Amino acid sequence: MRGLWICYKKEMLEIIRSYKFIWVPVVFLLLGIMQPISTYYMPEILSMSANMPEEALALFKMPAPSEVVVQTLSQYSLIGLLVLVLAGMNTVAGERISGTGELLLARSISPAAMITAKWGALMTLLVISFGLGLAGSAYYTAELIGPLEWSRIAASGGLYTLWLGGILSLVLPLGAVLKGPAAAFISLAVAALLSLLSGLFPSQMKWSPGRLSSLAAEWLIGGAGSAYVPAAFAIMIMLLSIAVAALLLRRNTLPG
Repeated sequence: MRGLWICYKKEMLEIIRSYKFIWVPVVFLLLGIMQPISTYYMPEILSMSANMPEEALALFKMPAPSEVVVQTLSQYSLIGLLVLVLAGMNTVAGERISGTGELLLARSISPAAMITAKWGALMTLLVISFGLGLAGSAYYTAELIGPLEWSRIAASGGLYTLWLGGILSLVLPLGAVLKGPAAAFISLAVAALLSLLSGLFPSQMKWSPGRLSSLAAEWLIGGAGSAYVPAAFAIMIMLLSIAVAALLLRRNTLPG
């Protein structure tokens, strides 16, 4: 337990020193507040366009507050996930290549404790960044467009955190055998594949964690789709990622 705490403090210190605790939350916050602000001022933006006919302006309808937050979540599926994976891609790969991991393992710190601490640091960054961005989006939406059900915001945010966390966890085992950019690319490819298959084959892919993003959107607009199975698979991905990463790290850094 002491080794786990030592590694966690080291990882958190590294995140702070690399300014990830600044630029990642800032990106999420900007993505969160830009959507309701741009939606609110969209009629003025369109009216300033010289080529926009008045008939088209008359057709513009202000979306419901929950729909604006759903649009914010779609931004996190693209840019937000990319930012998180890029921030965490060298968590294992960088130390494996530089040899820092061997120094930690030589101090009688187990690979499982080391990987678990890295995962915990990444999840801390994820929860703070996403929570800040979602809160900013919900606040500005409520102020500019209309009231929201905060219980639905919290429940939807929890589902979306599982989705982001499951994909972000993949950089751990991939980074134990690949370089950081390759680990990031494969993680993003897996996310895109799961989302695509979940959209094309909804009946066959009810178990897929890729459904968590759409379920989070459904919960926001009043739906009540069951998320137990995809949430369980997302948690399973996290646990398997930690276990496989610890095993691969031991094999790749400690011969024999």
